[in-house]
Amino acid sequence: MREIQLLVLVLSGLVGAQQQALMDYLERRLLAIEPLKSCFCLFLHRQDRISLWHEQTSRYASELREFKQQMVAQLEGLDKNKEALRSELDTVGTRVDRVEREMDYLETQNGAQPCVDVDDKLVEQQVTVVKERNKAKYAKLTDCSDMISSIKAMKILKRVGGTKGMWTKDLAGNNGKVFILNGTDEDTVYEFGTVREFTSSQGTSGATSIQLPSAWRGMGHAIYSNQLYYLKQGEEMKLIKYDLQKNIVVDTAVFPVKNQLPVYSLNPETFIDLAVDEEGLWAIYATQENERYISLAKIDPKTLDIQQMWDTPCVRENAEAAFVICGTVYVVYNSKLPSRSRIQCVFDVSDMITNDDAPHVYFPKRYGTHTSLKYSPVEQLLYAWDDGYQILYKLQMKKKLEV
Repeated sequence: MREIQLLVLVLSGLVGAQQQALMDYLERRLLAIEPLKSCFCLFLHRQDRISLWHEQTSRYASELREFKQQMVAQLEGLDKNKEALRSELDTVGTRVDRVEREMDYLETQNGAQPCVDVDDKLVEQQVTVVKERNKAKYAKLTDCSDMISSIKAMKILKRVGGTKGMWTKDLAGNNGKVFILNGTDEDTVYEFGTVREFTSSQGTSGATSIQLPSAWRGMGHAIYSNQLYYLKQGEEMKLIKYDLQKNIVVDTAVFPVKNQLPVYSLNPETFIDLAVDEEGLWAIYATQENERYISLAKIDPKTLDIQQMWDTPCVRENAEAAFVICGTVYVVYNSKLPSRSRIQCVFDVSDMITNDDAPHVYFPKRYGTHTSLKYSPVEQLLYAWDDGYQILYKLQMKKKLEV
């Protein structure tokens, strides 16, 4: 009996040890499984995020497709509206062109009133004395009797430079070179060999640069017989004669007029506008003594001496430019808000035509206002600068005696 009890105790001990060992084994396995559990939970969390990302991506792609379809539909509608607007603009442009042609015709047939002050007697007193004193002397200088009848044609060559400047050929017809003087206060002249070279160039590339010894003032320069005549402003207004072949200053002279004013109210940078016609060099200017009106002087191009001077009935207000043909100054007017340039005042130093008899010529409406108009007697062309565009006007001429 006692042996049996001992056997039972031994078996019980063995069972307890085995149970403890089994518990220890299970605990170790659970500890080993715990990191795998954490990884599995993390995996499940990432799977949830990936699923959410796929869901959002699908939704965004669907919205993008819908937006693309809406944009395509709107663009198609805009294209249709664009074509309709283009058609309407073409129709309006045709109508505007027709109206402008009709305006040109009506304005030519019924010109604006000449730009003369109300007090005609006062004007006559101002002008007649100078006319009578110089008429006989002037008549000996010329037999030129051409005057403008109309603008026959125009051509826009290109656009180079700023809104204000001057371009021209040698107005004596010595060569075919083209000269560009860009701006109102610069010192570099650009020279092209021909008009073709000028029009085919990019800007002023390919041009010969001529550096002047001083900056010019305004846009009233002139090139005549290989000489550049320009104005330099200091304490006094100086006329500079510069030889373009030798690149030297040939002569200078102080313009013998005090208290000068800008000659054109629409281009206040120009105090003296130099012009060339069939007879030579002229100066168009204004002074405080006769502040409302434009004055004219004949200059000896060789000595820069003033040969004769006239007061004209042409007012400075709303004037933009002027030029001289056969001893007749044509003053071009516009408005502060640019409209149609027109020759509205004419003064003939030989007294062969009057302002009332002269035709009032209208320029085609283009960009802004002319900053310079240079007449070429050889070609009977006007070299015009309009808002940076270089324009040629072909003039239709007739005899003064036919007026």
